[in-house]
Amino acid sequence: MNVKRLKFIDKPFLISLFFIMGIGLVVLSSASQSIAGDPYYYVKKQAVFVGIGLAAAMLIMRYDYSQLRRYSIILYGLSIFLLIAVLVMGEEVRGTTGWISLGPLPAVQPAEFTKVMLAITFADFLNSRKGMLTTFSEILPCFLYMGVPFLLILMQPDLGTALVYIAMTLVMLFVAGANPRVLCGLIAAAAGMVALALFLHFQFGMWLPLEDYQIKRLTVFVNPYEDGQGGRGAGWNTIQSLIAIGAGGLTGQGLFKGTQVQLNFLPEHHTDFIYAVIGEEMGFIGAAAVILLYAILLLRAIYISFQAKDLFGTLLVSGITAMWLFHIFENIGMSIGIMPITGIPLPFISYGGSSMLTNLVAVGLILSVNIRGRKLVF
Repeated sequence: MNVKRLKFIDKPFLISLFFIMGIGLVVLSSASQSIAGDPYYYVKKQAVFVGIGLAAAMLIMRYDYSQLRRYSIILYGLSIFLLIAVLVMGEEVRGTTGWISLGPLPAVQPAEFTKVMLAITFADFLNSRKGMLTTFSEILPCFLYMGVPFLLILMQPDLGTALVYIAMTLVMLFVAGANPRVLCGLIAAAAGMVALALFLHFQFGMWLPLEDYQIKRLTVFVNPYEDGQGGRGAGWNTIQSLIAIGAGGLTGQGLFKGTQVQLNFLPEHHTDFIYAVIGEEMGFIGAAAVILLYAILLLRAIYISFQAKDLFGTLLVSGITAMWLFHIFENIGMSIGIMPITGIPLPFISYGGSSMLTNLVAVGLILSVNIRGRKLVF
């Protein structure tokens, strides 16, 4: 890679990213105080993942992203293989068979890695169909292409990741130039089918490919106190998260001082509900600052996608941006009670090695597109 290209790196993108990761490590140090013998156990592990992820991002950034198209079939096949492997030999954690144990090493979550691999392969798939996405028959193969990993994810069952695949598929199709009317019609039809399936399930007991607790989470967030147990069942997490965020007020209770967090009333507060930790201990100001930083990160990513030298680069960055946007919207939304609980992490903040490594690999791909999006001037 020519060193002169480095001057084209999008600085607001990087600055917002480092601020988000810095806040993540600080908040994680508070969130993990009450759940581990070593109060910095999760922070130290997360810092290792950050270091490995940044090294990977730097290596990937130096590689010409357009060359990845040559490995599209291999990456797609690897994605399917990993998703099948986790069904065969995976470990069940909180009702989902999504982790593979590697002996003394931390367990990995293949579904996280497949998000980026599918962003690459689907970008190539759509790039080869440029100008041929106007009719239902032309768009259908795209849904079949992403439908295979989608169904494998549902079999785990991992509803959150399945929804991420849907978001990536729709955004990338739109950017690729798919007919908006056909897309909207498909979305409306899918929404109607989901509503009908839920109605038939609750009224007549029709089987759905989800666990009972996952189905309940899809609806109980509307009124978490009506969970059949007075708020102590499926609605408990939402209620405790709302209490934590409400207790933070404008400026928060201070780091290490959030009662919901430190007394362990708030469940999964180092992973799924870490945004509630931010709301309780850093208040509205801290919570809003995090959203602002995410907005900068996403807007700069969108700008980079528009500046890409080819459609493949535009689609690749668009897919990654859609992945991040859905994660952010869903995670924050479930913390403030406007979205169902699906258990997907908050990018660069929630604890999780697979998630952090995946997101930093995605950063490397975006920067590879970024620094090759303009012609060099000597």
